[in-house]
Amino acid sequence: MKLRLEENSLRLRLSEAEVRQFAATGEVAYTIAFGPTPAQTLRYALERLPATAPASDVQLRYDAGLLAVQVPAAQAQEWTDTEINGFSAQILVADGQKLRILVEKDLDCRH
Repeated sequence: MKLRLEENSLRLRLSEAEVRQFAATGEVAYTIAFGPTPAQTLRYALERLPATAPASDVQLRYDAGLLAVQVPAAQAQEWTDTEINGFSAQILVADGQKLRILVEKDLDCRH
């Protein structure tokens, strides 16, 4: 899964295998080490919210060392079960700014 951060946007691109994993398990996650200790890592993830979750919109969870895009179950299923290439959302963040989130299938990916 590729992670791209640029100004007020966050983009995730998933390979075909990662899309299948997300459909089956509800999560794709990776950890990047920036130093020798566990405190110097970043885990980034795409997570499917439980079907019982009240949220109807894409959410972003950010904690020390964790960045997770959370997708409502129905939206996740529609994305993985169809030819829809991607989806986007805007989330209100600090000082009235908006963070744009884009999640896409990277079907031409060869890594």
